[in-house]
Amino acid sequence: MWKTVITPRFGDMDVLGHINNTVLAIWFEQARNPLFRIFSPDLTLNPETFPLIMAHTDYDFVDELFLQYEVEIHSGVSRIGNKSFTIYHEAWQQGRLCVKGHAVIVYYNFKVKQSVPIPEDIKKQLEPHLMPDIQ
Repeated sequence: MWKTVITPRFGDMDVLGHINNTVLAIWFEQARNPLFRIFSPDLTLNPETFPLIMAHTDYDFVDELFLQYEVEIHSGVSRIGNKSFTIYHEAWQQGRLCVKGHAVIVYYNFKVKQSVPIPEDIKKQLEPHLMPDIQ
C-alpha cells in the first residue's frame, strides 16, 4: 500500500459546502502515479511506450469530505490478472473513511489495439503492493 496526501482546493468544493464527488476521480488518478512508474519510470505518457488503458472505475461515497482538511489516499493492488490488474483506493480525512473505489487497468498494446499479457517481471513488481483481503 502507498499513501498520497491531497490538499483540497477551493474549486474542489460544491454548493453544498463539501468536496464534489467528481473530484475523487482526479485524486485517485493522481494517487496511481507511483504505481504507473513501474510501467514508465519517467511517466512518459506516449502510446508507443506506455502500455496501460483504463477499463473500469467505481466509487462508494461513505462520508463527506471538506475543504479545510487534508485528504490521505491509501492505494494498493487488489488483484493481478493475466492482462489486467485492479487498484483499490480509500480517501481518508480526519480519521474517517470517506470514499473507496477501484480502478481496473488493462495492459494494452496500442499498435494492435488489444490487451496483451502482463509480463512476469512487471507482475513481480506489482506483487509487493498486493492487498489480497480487499475486494
